[in-house]
This record gives sequence, C-alpha cells and structure tokens, in this order.
Amino acid sequence: MTDTPSWGEGEAGDQERDRGPGEPRQPWFPPGSQAPPGAGYGVPPGAVPPGTGYGQGGYGPPGYDQPGHSQPGYGQPGYSQPSYGQPGYGAPRGGWAPSPQAPKPGVIPLRPVAVGEILDGAFTSIRRNPKATLGIAAVVLTISAIITTSLELVLLSQLNLTTQADQPPTSAQLAGMLAVVLPSGLTALVLAYIVQILLTGLLTVVVGRGVLGQRITAGEAWRSVRSRLPALLLAMLLVGLAYIGPWAGLIVVLLLLGVAGAPAALLVIVGVIGAIASVVVDVWFWAMFSMSAAAVVLERLRPGQALARSWRLVRNSFWRVFGILLLAFIIVLVASSVLRLPFTIISAVFSAGASSFTQAIQPSLASLVIGAIGGIIAGAITQPIWAGVTVLLYVDLRMRREGLDLVLQTATSGGTASGDDFATVWRPAETAGPAQTAPQPGPGPAADSSPPATGAPPAW
Repeated sequence: MTDTPSWGEGEAGDQERDRGPGEPRQPWFPPGSQAPPGAGYGVPPGAVPPGTGYGQGGYGPPGYDQPGHSQPGYGQPGYSQPSYGQPGYGAPRGGWAPSPQAPKPGVIPLRPVAVGEILDGAFTSIRRNPKATLGIAAVVLTISAIITTSLELVLLSQLNLTTQADQPPTSAQLAGMLAVVLPSGLTALVLAYIVQILLTGLLTVVVGRGVLGQRITAGEAWRSVRSRLPALLLAMLLVGLAYIGPWAGLIVVLLLLGVAGAPAALLVIVGVIGAIASVVVDVWFWAMFSMSAAAVVLERLRPGQALARSWRLVRNSFWRVFGILLLAFIIVLVASSVLRLPFTIISAVFSAGASSFTQAIQPSLASLVIGAIGGIIAGAITQPIWAGVTVLLYVDLRMRREGLDLVLQTATSGGTASGDDFATVWRPAETAGPAQTAPQPGPGPAADSSPPATGAPPAW
C-alpha cells in the first residue's frame, strides 16, 4: 500500500475526470501553486502573447519568448543575444558599454603612457608647435655658434702664428698659444653648458603646455622661464658637481697611493677599476637627477629641492627611466650624426687641397662656418626631441605615482590651466600652498563659524 494518490485520485484525478473529449492533458502542478496562463502543452503557437513567460508550446521557464537558442529572449529577462560572440550576451539589454578612453587634449593621453607614446609625443610637440620648439632651439644655437666660431677663429689665427713655415714652435709661442687656447676652451665649455640649460628651460615650458593642448610663442616661453633661470643654473651646477665627484675621489686615491710609494701595477689596477666605477656612478646620477630641470621649471622648486624631487620620482623606476633615456639618447645621437654628415663632407672638401699636414689639420674659415651651420641645424631638431622625452617622462612618472592625470584632466576640462594657474597645476599637494588644500565650503555654515550679522547674507 502507498499513500501516493494514483492518476485518478486527488486534484490531478479531478482534472482528468473533468477533461472533455478531445481536450489536451494538462500538466500537474504541486498543491498551492498556480499555473501561469497558457501553460498547457497543447497551446497553439501565438496563442500566448510574448512576455507572459511561455512561448510556443509553453516550453521554458519565465523569460523565454521563443524556444530556439538563437532567438531573442534566451536566458534571463533582459538578455538580448545568446551566442558568446554576439554583443550583449550575459549583459543588460544594449550590449557591453565600451571602456572610457582617457582624454588627450595635447600630445599624450592623460594617463600613464608607454615608451612609444612618449617618443610619439616628443615628435608631436615639434609638429604642433614648430615655431616655439625649432625656433627657440635655432635662435639659441645660432647665438652660441657665432660666439664659439669667433673663439675658434682666434685659436686658428694663434695656431697659424705658431706654425708658420712648418717650423717647430718656440717656448714663447707655445706659452702664447696656451694663453689663448685655455681661456677660449673654458669659455666655449661654459657657454655650451649655459645654452643647454637655457634650451632645457624654454623647451620644458613649451612641452608642458603641449601636454595640456596649448600652444605658446617663444616670447611667452621666455617670460615663463626667465625667473627660473638662476635656480635652473644652480641645479644643473649641482648635478655637474655630482658627476665630477667620483672622478675627483679617484684622483685623490691615486695621488695618495703614489705618495705612499705603491707599485705601478697597483696604480693601474686601481685606476681602471675606479674609472669603471666612476662611469657607473655617473650613469646612475644621470638617471636619478634627470627630472630636476622639469621640477625647477614646472614645480617652481629650489635647486636642492628639485634634485631631491627627481630622486624620489625615479627611485623605484630606475631601470625604466634609464632605458627610455638611453633609447632617446641613441635616437638623438644617430639623428644628429645623419644631419651633420652632409656638412662634414662639404667641410672636408675645403681641406682636401692642403699641401702639408699642418695645413690639413687647421680648419679654414669656410670649414668652420659650414660646420657651425650643420651644428645649428642638427641641434635645432634634436634638442626639442630630447627635451620632449624628458618632460613627458617626468609627466608619466607623476601620473603613475601621484595621480597627476586626474589633476590635468580637471584643469583642461575646467579651462584653468592658463596664465598663472599653469604653475599651480604642476605643484604637488604638499607644496601647492593653502589655496590648493583649503576645504571647499559646504551647503551650510561651518560648525565653528559665527552667525551672520543682521542684514548680511547667510554663509551659504
């Protein structure tokens, strides 16, 4: 015996007995449940309107409008396409929304960028604003070339006086030549250093504006950077002293060993190992202090602060920064050599008719001028590339570490990155000053604020 009712007993049996001739069987539902409209197996197609939970023939759970897997409505309510390769499968009706793209008002998108985007941004800076990039570099390098060429002419005339008729120079002639060569060479070295600093400062402002999608003239760049030139000069001087430090230490060690009577073999070994170590340390300093110029110009930091700032930015990204700078240096070196090659060949033609070795090694006035022109053209193109890579790498480091991309997006969308606001955009939160960190007023008066005077407007 069993307590389970047979087909003819209970509610299901009553339904079976009440079924008339020719009517289809009805499915059995548990007691207390209610069959949805049109749930019978024999419902003709289209008898139940879409959206009632059952489609043709009543197959499928609620949400099915059609039994076929390739028809709309397969899956849970709100799903539009069943196939894995179709848009909208497993997503709300309308398909997957594309991920938002970072805005790109200037030469790079305002998000952490890759190496290719940094290089592309450097070239784009030149294309978008050639007057301020190529123009600034050409003017500064032309002035520098005029001064250095004049110094070379003085050296050439002194050399001609010393080697007349291919006679060996006397001691007095050698002394006179050294009296001209040493000051002239030192002047040319200092001038090249100053020119490099000036170009770095001017081009940093131009590229920084280019990140925000702004174009400025050479005059505007000069007005923005001229107050920062003393700090930039001192910062670069400190970096230069850092480069000299390892070599000075090596010389001191060698002198002490020589005074102590160390054997020559030991001096050679110490000299070779020390030279290699000095090169490694200088390369390390080169990468660690590479962001100091941008910190001085854009963040308005003092020289010592700028060096410390560069150190903090590069500290955990040394190999990436070093690799990008090395790649940019190779590109600039190759491009400069290719641009100088025609002028070098033409300059060599003017020295081809020399009748003696002394005349062959003495450049003529035409050779000096042609070489200077080649240097101006090569430098005017390669210097903006190098400055662009350095500034964009600085921006990328700050976007990765400090969320600078969000600050720049806000500045560009609100139109506040112009004029004096340009300097405040680049300052980090700890150095931005009270105006950048003060809380904004809320919808009502502050808790510690006194009530407004009679007749005065409320604080909100």
